[in-house]
Amino acid sequence: MTVVNNKKMSAAHALVECLKRADVEKVFCVPGESYLPVLDALYDAESIEVISARHEGGAAFMAEGYAKAASKAGIVFATRGVGAANLSIGVHTAMQDSTPMLVFLGQVHRKFRGREGFQEVELTQFFAPIVKWAVEVKDPERMPEIVERAFRIAETGRPGPVIISLPEDVLPLKGEMQFGPLLQIPRPTPSENDIQRVEETLSKAKRPIIIAGGGVKRAEAILQNVAEKFAIPVLAAFRRHDVFPHHHPLYAGHLGLGTDPEIVKTVEEADVILALGTRLSEITTQDYSIITPEKKLIHIDIDFDALGKVYAPDVGIVADIKEALTVMGKMTVKANWVEWVKERRRAYTAVSNLDIKEGEVMNKQIIHALAKNLPDDALLTTDAGNFAGWLHAFFPFKEKQRYIGPTSGAMGYGMPAALGAKLAFPSRPVIALSGDGGFMMTVQELETAVRHRIPVICLVFNNNMYGTIRMHQEMHYPERVIGTDLGYVSFKDLAKSVGADGYLVNTAEHFEQVLRVVLSKNNVAVIEILTSKEEISVSSTISKIRKS
Repeated sequence: MTVVNNKKMSAAHALVECLKRADVEKVFCVPGESYLPVLDALYDAESIEVISARHEGGAAFMAEGYAKAASKAGIVFATRGVGAANLSIGVHTAMQDSTPMLVFLGQVHRKFRGREGFQEVELTQFFAPIVKWAVEVKDPERMPEIVERAFRIAETGRPGPVIISLPEDVLPLKGEMQFGPLLQIPRPTPSENDIQRVEETLSKAKRPIIIAGGGVKRAEAILQNVAEKFAIPVLAAFRRHDVFPHHHPLYAGHLGLGTDPEIVKTVEEADVILALGTRLSEITTQDYSIITPEKKLIHIDIDFDALGKVYAPDVGIVADIKEALTVMGKMTVKANWVEWVKERRRAYTAVSNLDIKEGEVMNKQIIHALAKNLPDDALLTTDAGNFAGWLHAFFPFKEKQRYIGPTSGAMGYGMPAALGAKLAFPSRPVIALSGDGGFMMTVQELETAVRHRIPVICLVFNNNMYGTIRMHQEMHYPERVIGTDLGYVSFKDLAKSVGADGYLVNTAEHFEQVLRVVLSKNNVAVIEILTSKEEISVSSTISKIRKS
């Protein structure tokens, strides 16, 4: 790639030059007249593929899923207030999931500002609470400076989204552009005193555990080495399943929604908790209930603000997780908790057993079929919804980079995120799991998949209702059902109408047959799975909830 350091060009071309210098290969968008000069500049950027989506929310989810899979910043473009509002759900997801993303938003002409111009919204104020940085480019010459800084902010520290507002009259203006050096991400390491305090705390432990969050991504192998050296059980934070192999004797479960009490018990009985790269969210901590004052907390995170935000740590360390684990591997701590490790592993395996018995609910049988037939490198994405509980509870994630899901709980995420993931890993099978409610929220992106030839496999668990909300409705107001029933949609026919393959199954045996067929092809496919409303969650049914 030719590197341009100083050159006279338009602000729009300078923006695209920044993307090229950052080795951006994919950008996602819904086109808009407010940033036409950028689209025109992208026309000549042969190294960058433009993925045009059907809805800005879908485009943002694609960029977020791509960023998670590719381990680099996702890039998304949209127009002024209306497009910006549409994609805000993806921005919030990126913020809660600590996903690096640059969001470029066309903005009203500067002469028309403050007059409630067409689609005018003060974008920096609108997005400020849910991004790491919100900025507007007011002078064309500052485009390289601001975009380069945006990459730095998005990708360093705790990663997250950055919003850049682009007034439409600034983009065509030319200026003398100066480009800075390429980004080098800093990797702070713990001090000797930090590690000594960790060593002292672990030396006094009798029942230690590790809670591994998204910050462990790209350091999974080192985490495994450290866990093995000190024989410490590892639990995955909410929707971070693939940070540790589930078949490993030290894996003790996932802390999420509807987590089995036996897995929660592992945290409740622990006396030392080593929290790595996790913000200890509401879901991970079971409504902030399982980390109690008598436990010693060692919290290591790249973000200073994460330490003490929820729980005051006994040992708090700001460091890159990979660097921290590397140094921790040199500690000398004798594991005096071998029986504790075996006990908690037995507890996990007892409640996560995927063996199918007669009369087993179909959703569990579906997960069994996935585990049996998917290749080891298959990547799964999920939407929000109770259907995901079966995947979370039973699917054995044995390899890293196999799972992408929204910790923000955003509906409509699964399928667009799968498109982004497939673009990052074109040779790997990518399977999206959604409920009928969530799938319909971004179903239009199925056409995007067909048009751009992105062969994802979509599983739609169709029970004709908003299942998660129905569950809570039955828990708090039994039999007073309102607003949660949905009409029937033929997702098989819908898929075929946009050029995808469509299938309908109502038994686990039929599903497994269809799955094998779909895996042998390389087409966009939807498998509609008819499920019972009664199977409301992993742990209960509607009838049981009403009786409780």
